[in-house]
Amino acid sequence: MKPALLVIDVQAAFLKLSPKTVQSLHEAIETINAAIALFREKQLPIVCIQHMDEKEKLLPGEDGFETPEQLAILPTDLHIHKTYENAFNKTALGEKMRELGVDTVILTGFCAEYCVLSTYRGAENLDLVPIILRGSLASGIAENIAFVENISDIISFGTLKKLLE
Repeated sequence: MKPALLVIDVQAAFLKLSPKTVQSLHEAIETINAAIALFREKQLPIVCIQHMDEKEKLLPGEDGFETPEQLAILPTDLHIHKTYENAFNKTALGEKMRELGVDTVILTGFCAEYCVLSTYRGAENLDLVPIILRGSLASGIAENIAFVENISDIISFGTLKKLLE
């Protein structure tokens, strides 16, 4: 197994949404940061995926586009900008995964029922093994996180850590 960690749409603009969304993102960031540290330790790829939307002024250089300070993403991590929910759609993500020899993607981020789930399905379409990291998803509706986790392959942080030893 050669995994990559996908951190999907954890962007500053989304920390200005409803209080439930903000709380959900803060909780998810804790788990995401633990996964980032693990992937760095194991020298495995970390991919920061950022959503772009011209109408919402969610564009590179705009404040809301950037990752929040508390997220441990580095400029040296692979960055992919997307305009569709599925991060593989019309981006270089699939090609980069092939170049890196990645066969498994560990998915984290926002919004569970939209971009994370769409990217999960997109990974399957490219014959990659997608796995959701439990506790790393955010949504404005808590039930939607449970729904996505229930219909997807999922792994706990402890199990992921053991598998990567």
